[in-house]
Amino acid sequence: MTHSQDPKSHLIALFQHAAGQFVQAEHLSIDLERPKQASHGDFACNVAMQLAKALKRNPREVAQAIVASLPASDLVEKTEIAGPGFINVFLKPAAWQNVALRVLKAGAQYGQVDLGKGEKIQIEFVSANPTGPLHVGHGRGAAFGASLANVLTLAGYQVQREYYVNDAGRQMDILALSTWLRYLTLGNQFVPFPANAYQGDYVSAMADSIYALHGERYMRPAAEVGANAPDAVSDPDGHLDALIANAKRLLGADYAYVHGHALEEQLGDGRNDLTEFGVLFDTWFSEKTLHESGLIDKAVKQLQQQGHIYEQNGALWFRSTAFGDEKDRVVLRENGIYTYFAADIAYHLNKFERGFERVIDVWGADHHGYISRVKGALTAAGADAERMIVTLVQFAVLYRNGQKASMSTRSGQYVTLRDLRAEVGNDAARFFYVLRKSDQHLDFDLDLAKSQSNENPVYYIQYAHARICSVLSAWGGSEADLLDANSARLEQPQELTLLRRIAEFPETVDAAARDLAPHSIAYYLKDLAAELHGLYAACQFLVEDEELKLARLSLIAATRQVIRTGLALLGVSAPERMSREDGGSVEDQPEKTGAAQENIA
Repeated sequence: MTHSQDPKSHLIALFQHAAGQFVQAEHLSIDLERPKQASHGDFACNVAMQLAKALKRNPREVAQAIVASLPASDLVEKTEIAGPGFINVFLKPAAWQNVALRVLKAGAQYGQVDLGKGEKIQIEFVSANPTGPLHVGHGRGAAFGASLANVLTLAGYQVQREYYVNDAGRQMDILALSTWLRYLTLGNQFVPFPANAYQGDYVSAMADSIYALHGERYMRPAAEVGANAPDAVSDPDGHLDALIANAKRLLGADYAYVHGHALEEQLGDGRNDLTEFGVLFDTWFSEKTLHESGLIDKAVKQLQQQGHIYEQNGALWFRSTAFGDEKDRVVLRENGIYTYFAADIAYHLNKFERGFERVIDVWGADHHGYISRVKGALTAAGADAERMIVTLVQFAVLYRNGQKASMSTRSGQYVTLRDLRAEVGNDAARFFYVLRKSDQHLDFDLDLAKSQSNENPVYYIQYAHARICSVLSAWGGSEADLLDANSARLEQPQELTLLRRIAEFPETVDAAARDLAPHSIAYYLKDLAAELHGLYAACQFLVEDEELKLARLSLIAATRQVIRTGLALLGVSAPERMSREDGGSVEDQPEKTGAAQENIA
């Protein structure tokens, strides 16, 4: 086995050869699993159970035949047949000892897999209405989507990150109205402010900005604002719609400025917030373009021509019940305005028209019921709805001192992402957000996220990285000096355990990409850090034996590279220096002498 090979690939080749004695091996998938118990070996293979039915033989008998047919290998210590026919494989230390050098040779490319084979894939996430600051719920979707995009990129996909900007429709009109009503009060006019308008301080700030830039240009008589509007209590939505209509009538062409100012302010604020959070997008897709380009008209007519649209009470309805939805859905209201659903149909058809082989939508868990109707519309339009994948993200609940946290915000309505980042920092926020499966409820412990202790997983991982940096700094050499290290000197149990864990990283990336589960990277890094800390406690690195020293330094340098890559996938930094809660720093003891603890010398 060369330095470019890994033990798992080597074993798969052995089993394919052995299985080829019984069937055409090219049609057989060889699956190797890592047993949870070390006593069951390094890998377990179920190929005998796959073959047993076709060969009409007992699986254990087939397993014995497979083992007898395995080519000789210097890396295999022994095999055992277990249970109904599993083949457990125990490897020699030599199978793992070259892993560190493979990592150092590959550098940041270690962990790359070719699962995607260049497939063009799009991830659309966050896509919050630009009607106010991003909140902690948006933050979880942002962290998940960005991490997933990174994982898929490392797994060989061409990934485009997209934010769908809801810059058309009623919600933006409500924001424009809210801003204008606050603006009118700056002219000493009393204007009743609807309870269902946007209430946050950011609305007043936008009104102040307009007044500072343009003075009283957009002032209109307050008495005309609410003219002929329904009662705000008995018909709040009708009241609000009437105010919007009056604003458009009174402002005329100036309404576009107020609307545009509110949109740009909130969209810019969200973009800056996400950029500071390390979440970047390749494309910001405007909903307006769907209306202006006629894509919504085209999509609805396409469905209409195929018999999936009917008219009722002056509106056009999509027959979504025919595709598993609980009821049919309006696409064109009786007032001639398209619904958000109509825009979403056109938008998703456009995604496929842009050449994406698969599209992934990251939605809030409250959108679960929306999946069937969008997929139904795609199917009705002749698209392959299976190419659309929806991942749901549950909300995050913040806790402080064991109690649900109540944080003051500038909006006065919810905890903003910016507030959270200010309290715990970007690294903790990014890591804690992806510490659970996206569709699982997340309790975000603010105290833990801020602590500099081993209980804080992100600190624990970063501390492992800083410890390695400290040792390598004390050594003073370069990684190039480690490429010729004699890896056969890595024989101790803690060293081999760490090598095995490093070897799992490409498999972890592959599985995270297949399952759309970046949280598995977080769990892997916790395990990797634990094994590094265990080695650090037991082992001296800067020993007098030069050959042993270089071998051990190559091991921790490889560990550092994997930690860096893994943290980068999650959008978390890898600091080289860190402080402790006791006021000390990781540099205080860059290398232990072994006087106070047992060491592997």
